[in-house]
Amino acid sequence: MPLEDRPREKLLQRGAQALTNVELLAIFLRTGTRGKTALDLAHELLREFGDLRSLLGADQAQFCQAKGLGDAKYVQLQACVEMSRRYLRECLERGDVLSSPDDTRNFLISELSGRAYEVFSCLYLDNKHRVIKFEELFYGTIDGASVYPREVVRRALQHNAAALILAHNHPSGIAEPSQADISITRKLKEAMTLIDVRVLDHFIIGDGYSVSLAERGLV
Repeated sequence: MPLEDRPREKLLQRGAQALTNVELLAIFLRTGTRGKTALDLAHELLREFGDLRSLLGADQAQFCQAKGLGDAKYVQLQACVEMSRRYLRECLERGDVLSSPDDTRNFLISELSGRAYEVFSCLYLDNKHRVIKFEELFYGTIDGASVYPREVVRRALQHNAAALILAHNHPSGIAEPSQADISITRKLKEAMTLIDVRVLDHFIIGDGYSVSLAERGLV
């Protein structure tokens, strides 16, 4: 393979964003197996698991069944995933003003995407839109979660929040808001108005992407 097409050299010359999922995974694997390069193995693994999200979300038994993988690779990969989550969390919780919708979106996707059950959460902000805390509040089945406005009000007051961003995932992977999503958003916005807390947005998290209700004019 020409030097400039090798994943490591390509990353150094053009940046990580220029690499495909196969190339990124090959760098992580470092070596292949008998008769296969790391790129060959990475391609096989993504084909076997379907996509990168499914590979990263596989449990230890599923992961280690794949040829060329084992406990050591599982530990390394889970450490990488957790470092990514913590990096995104620190980007939001370091006390700076929350000014990047992309940072918010990426953080919420990393926290909620791929869950087997529905999780409703809140991102609490102060009056300068600096992050106070991210909190998971309600948990449900694949069909939905029970959301109690009174509890959201109580937690917002406890954190002395001036604004908040709502978020929940759809285990189906489809992020289109339902009528129930729109309805609970309106109820929460009305409840927050009574304590002078602004609801800035409600993100619905799907399979690696999200939908903003504010962008759709529904908040």
